[in-house]
Amino acid sequence: MSPVAVLRLPLNTDLSGFLQLLKRLNVPHRVSEEAGEQVLWVPDAPTLADEVRDLYQRYPEGDPTAQLPAGQQVSTFKRPNAFVQLRASPVTALILLLSLIVAGVTLLGDNLDTLHWFTFNDFRISGEYVLFTPLQGSLAAGQWWRIVSPMLIHFGLLHLAMNGMWFWELGKRIEMRQGSWQLLGLTLLFSAFSNYGQYFWSGPSLFGGLSGVLYGLLGHCWIFQLLAPNPMYRLPRGVLIMMLVWLAVCLTGVVGLLGFGEIANGAHVGGLIIGCVTGLLGGALARRKH
Repeated sequence: MSPVAVLRLPLNTDLSGFLQLLKRLNVPHRVSEEAGEQVLWVPDAPTLADEVRDLYQRYPEGDPTAQLPAGQQVSTFKRPNAFVQLRASPVTALILLLSLIVAGVTLLGDNLDTLHWFTFNDFRISGEYVLFTPLQGSLAAGQWWRIVSPMLIHFGLLHLAMNGMWFWELGKRIEMRQGSWQLLGLTLLFSAFSNYGQYFWSGPSLFGGLSGVLYGLLGHCWIFQLLAPNPMYRLPRGVLIMMLVWLAVCLTGVVGLLGFGEIANGAHVGGLIIGCVTGLLGGALARRKH
């Protein structure tokens, strides 16, 4: 099996810790010096090169916890287990944990006494009517969290499960590639932008969920990857097409007519737009640095 170059790094880059990690995982490899660079080679096995690059993005100095069970021999690289990924993605895990807590205290949107603390517009029930408080009044009262808190609201288990799954998949990619603080900043930015987008789209209403943020993360990874290719942001083409087609179908209104509930189209469109903008800026900066 012919070798393939997976990393080309300056000669002063210390690879000792990462090479020890590859040894513990029984990944065949060698390092050579070519044209003033050190080159890391691995066998040309399916997906192995991308997985080693992925591993280096996460643990360039090696990971002392990545030990093989006693007596186990493997011939191919295995992805870090869920615990290691969780430890490497604290902000992603925190957002998901907060979503679970809010889902619990609001009873997935059924407990209006607690739900109103997380909505974009505060509200109260008067008979059969929902009376909304203008956002300006809430912000003047110091309730600035309302700009982003709707992302933590979910209406039903399926809503929570689907949004949670996709946030884990996209959020950890950005956190491992760009860092925890950047993921937190992007998440808050996408939430604020998508919430305002939904507010201007439909006016005061009860809306929530991570889907606006998800479209922001999707747009960010999509455009970033086009400008600065990186295996961490490489999404299957089918995923991108599916998400964009779903957005287009929702915009037609057919989903609501079929009885699946109202879709926060303003949040989705707003999230996708701001995500593409940050992906453009981040990708251009990464490409320039490279």
